[in-house]
Amino acid sequence: MNRLFGRASVIALLVAAPILRAQEPALHWVGTWGAAPMGSRVNYAQPAPGNSTYRDVAHISMGGSPVRVELTNEFGARPLTVGAAHIAVSAGPEGAIRPGSDHTLSFSGQASVTIPAGGLVVSDPVPMQVAPLADLAVSVYLPEQPINDTTCHEDGQSTNFITPGNTAAAETLNDSRPIYSWCFVKGIDVSTRESNAAAIVCFGDSITDGWASTRDANRRWPDILARRLQENSKTAHLSVLNEGIGGNRLLHDGAGPNAVARFDRDVLAQSGARYVILLEGINDIGHIKEPRDPSDIITAQDEIFVLSQLVTRAHTHGLKAIGATITPYIGAGYASPAGEQIREAVNEWIRSSSVFDAVIDFDQITRDPANPTMFDPVVDSGDHLHPGDAGYERMGSAVDPGLFR
Repeated sequence: MNRLFGRASVIALLVAAPILRAQEPALHWVGTWGAAPMGSRVNYAQPAPGNSTYRDVAHISMGGSPVRVELTNEFGARPLTVGAAHIAVSAGPEGAIRPGSDHTLSFSGQASVTIPAGGLVVSDPVPMQVAPLADLAVSVYLPEQPINDTTCHEDGQSTNFITPGNTAAAETLNDSRPIYSWCFVKGIDVSTRESNAAAIVCFGDSITDGWASTRDANRRWPDILARRLQENSKTAHLSVLNEGIGGNRLLHDGAGPNAVARFDRDVLAQSGARYVILLEGINDIGHIKEPRDPSDIITAQDEIFVLSQLVTRAHTHGLKAIGATITPYIGAGYASPAGEQIREAVNEWIRSSSVFDAVIDFDQITRDPANPTMFDPVVDSGDHLHPGDAGYERMGSAVDPGLFR
């Protein structure tokens, strides 16, 4: 009796089972824009962030659909309530957005969200097709609330806007004032069905962040690389994320957390990250000239240790680590003979140690052939530390796309 029942049950299950069909490839999320968050105290002399709308303009790399947005309160000391958030295509002047392109962001179906202190949230997917290299506007309305700390990315060479009240959906902004930081927005992801789509994370200091490049022109070297990749169908599946912070250091906090402290958040946590380009160390070297603390006196081995640690972290999480040599700096305000010796020693290690999966020799690319410790005058912004537009163009154009196969 039981045996017959079991056999009949099997037959019934086989009859009732659905016919399996080939499924469409699953959506694959990849970061298309990012900015490394930093914390700053609200100055009592400035307008309070409460009852204000921040409109952040982001130049993305790879296109796709749907999209989602990461909002951040990672440096906030208390929960942050977002009353409304929107994403649209930027129309350029004065923070305007393209008519008909606005989409409301939701969080588990809700238009408002409270982000815990030290946390971030990811929006629900938005059915919005975005083109490669597009400019998007993400607007975040903060209702009246006590806010003593903001999470922003400072000095991103981008003009953004803040207005009083809730203007998150407004096509044009009235009574706005410009700000030059991206605030409360950490990243934008796109979805793709290309299984090999991936993000290249550019991790560094002001030379990656694009200091001295033309504001709002997207002339940073990661921008140049992103443009080249998107213009070639063989590499259009690759996005570029700029996680540089001006003034950032390998070993010490200051302009943002030190490189070791922020590496997991700014590199390993990025959607679809498969490669990281490491260009950092000049600010640690520069502090040797006029140390403010005994720990500012560093050695080449100190920098080599930190860079090795970052490579180990990258490899542990399946990322390829590409080392970039430190660009020339003699003539800069904090240059010194001792610092130059360290720079040259670290660069020689980057080139020869085989610790990295590949090397980009930005030092060789930007140096003056007649005086290798200085920038080529053609690429120098004038401060002998940062490239100008021509220098960033040369750097971004020199990166071999074959590194990302």
